[in-house]
Amino acid sequence: MTTPTPLPGPTPPERTPVVIVGAGPAGLTVGNILRAASVDCVVLETESRAFIERRPRAGFLEEWAVRALQGRGLADRLVERAPVHTEFEFRFAGERRRFPYTEITGHHHYVYPQPLLVTDLVREYADVRGGDIRFGVRDVELHDIDGERPSVSYVDPATGERHVLACEFVAGCDGARGVTRAALPAEHATVARHDHGVGWLALLAEAPPSSDCVVLGVHSRGFAGHMARSPEVTRYYLEVPAGDDPANWPDDRVWSELHTRLAAPGARPLTEGPLVEKRVLDMHNYVTEPMAYGRLYLAGDAAHLVAPIAAKGMNLALHDALLLADALIAHLGKGDDSGLRGYSDACLRRVWHYQEFSQWLAELLHGPSSGDPFRAGAATARLRRVLGSPAAASTFAELFIGKGTDH
Repeated sequence: MTTPTPLPGPTPPERTPVVIVGAGPAGLTVGNILRAASVDCVVLETESRAFIERRPRAGFLEEWAVRALQGRGLADRLVERAPVHTEFEFRFAGERRRFPYTEITGHHHYVYPQPLLVTDLVREYADVRGGDIRFGVRDVELHDIDGERPSVSYVDPATGERHVLACEFVAGCDGARGVTRAALPAEHATVARHDHGVGWLALLAEAPPSSDCVVLGVHSRGFAGHMARSPEVTRYYLEVPAGDDPANWPDDRVWSELHTRLAAPGARPLTEGPLVEKRVLDMHNYVTEPMAYGRLYLAGDAAHLVAPIAAKGMNLALHDALLLADALIAHLGKGDDSGLRGYSDACLRRVWHYQEFSQWLAELLHGPSSGDPFRAGAATARLRRVLGSPAAASTFAELFIGKGTDH
């Protein structure tokens, strides 16, 4: 009989003012801003650097977010390389209708997939600014976050040793399934949820875009979307039943549905190519209130999730990160805790603004395929109002581009 070898006990604690859990856009933005202000921090990430730099995620950045990153020296490559989008196209009932949101608002979108932004932010944090980031850590745990001396521990995958980081604050930026979100006591936090009742089959095609802009196909068989990712790669979406299995969608069926749902007189035929990604995203949203507990502050998907219907998720994560980083710097540098005290409320104003718009747009896109004649008729009326009324178009464009909310 053998006795399992116990894991080594914790090493003596290290000390750092801030521990950031998660190396996505939110965590890396917080880390970079802290480093620029000479505030020490450690970023913990359960995945490898190679993994986070290629993990497929969203690609639309609102202009205010890019300008904010640019002002912190974090968007030089983005601004140099990212295509700019100024309009999109609705296809419905045999019509093609362009919606020129830049002409209406004076603002545009940047198309820059999240893996590219993460690559830039990791490089700036670790390679340029010499930030401490630890990849591949295991079994991250939070301790005493409701006290004056919080800490975060993790297991080093190379040695099996548990390391402890004593800190003043923890930034929870590790997403919907991370440990920081789970650390909020149920009696402290309220989680509001909404399920759209549909899924989106997310597809990545090794094929050139078939339009010079985003295409939103509103069809009785279900929504379909076309989004350019690069001159050689196109992102497509197909509305499918919630919980559907990607195996139910062989390539021939996918392309048949895309051709049908995106068909319109005068439109360029879709350019087909190998489908290198297929995954079903169930469309649901949640909001955690408040976004803080004790010395723990949540940002991005750790605090709230907005379905990719309106391309708001990465923009919200950056908004949280900018506010949180500035609040931490003010407290640690000047003893000013007003930013930390107001952090959750300030974030949630924008969160709910975007959640409401996402829900509104979801009904426009999914109503015609709901099987409910009333929802279908109301959704079509909503779409025609946006396209036919200058006042409605202006309101829609401002919401779509993220204008009209306190930044």
